[in-house]
Amino acid sequence: MTAGTRQLLLAGGRFGPTLAAAQVLRAIARGLQAGGLPAPAQFPLDEHEGAGARELLDALDFDARMRASHAVVVVAARLSERTLAASIAFEIATRARQSGVPAYAITARNELSAFDARILDLQAILEAGSARALSAAGRRLAALL
Repeated sequence: MTAGTRQLLLAGGRFGPTLAAAQVLRAIARGLQAGGLPAPAQFPLDEHEGAGARELLDALDFDARMRASHAVVVVAARLSERTLAASIAFEIATRARQSGVPAYAITARNELSAFDARILDLQAILEAGSARALSAAGRRLAALL
């Protein structure tokens, strides 16, 4: 897939107490750009922690922005079957699948089985826990896109 004129969309929250969502998304964006892609649209969601996932995404007009993108990247500190229910990551992946928008994930810790990843229709899941590793994950992702 080529980047074309449609933008990539990054959406997610913080990675532990030291990396706020904006920092996480900026690190991934640097890697994507180093990999030759244009700057992605960024949705830092940590300031909305505790809000209902559906309501939050609806309030941000997320669906329209996602459908205008060539792919969405779900960014979550941890992906596991136990933590997915009602999470922002699950809601974004579900909306992407239902809209036919390819979804990828970058996480510090991937505990999903291959079956769970397939149910979410995630094209790839990359692991990265530090700012440097997040940039490297962005470069790897750019090669996949």
